[in-house]
Amino acid sequence: MIKVWGRKTSSNVQALMWRIGDLGLEHIRYDIGHRYGGTDTPEFIAMNPNKTIPVLQDGENAALWETGAVLRYLANQYGDDLFWPKDFLVRTNVDKWAEWAKLNVASGFTVPVFWNVVRTAPKDRDHETIQGVVRRLEQKLQIADQRLQTNSYLAGSDFTLADIQFGHILFRYYDVEIERAELSALRAYYDRLTRRPAFVEHVMISYKELQVV
Repeated sequence: MIKVWGRKTSSNVQALMWRIGDLGLEHIRYDIGHRYGGTDTPEFIAMNPNKTIPVLQDGENAALWETGAVLRYLANQYGDDLFWPKDFLVRTNVDKWAEWAKLNVASGFTVPVFWNVVRTAPKDRDHETIQGVVRRLEQKLQIADQRLQTNSYLAGSDFTLADIQFGHILFRYYDVEIERAELSALRAYYDRLTRRPAFVEHVMISYKELQVV
């Protein structure tokens, strides 16, 4: 049995749960973090001294943390050769795009955009600053848009770990109240993701509990 510690409104938890859902793995998830608390308990710190979510434990194995590392564990343990190729060079291409998505898109959206729009009271929002960081983010999204004009998925023709790292951000990107660039290939890619049941179940969920009004 796979156990996951982390609230469902955490984008990192959503990435992890999306993959677990895709694989159809038996699991249980515990709401931990933010308003649920629980990351400061001795039991949780023993699993992850960073006090961050998600944490995953598979059976009796040691607890794992850091979303990218946990996704790679699931890919190696349960994934197929399309999602996480055995060929080293092909897999490295997937890994390259996964890291790019994490460092450029997820990091460029979650705190600079999402926190400033959703987790900041309307009266305290700096709209000029928000639009500035959105434009910087979209410089990276344009790279994805160009790639998706000739590829079905971020790393190529197959759905891979890179799409988990990249795609889980897009629901909130398209849902929050910001002015967005017209990136037609990116939008078509996102629309394809919304037809994946596990994406709908674990990513396309309300973040109302995080909103500051």
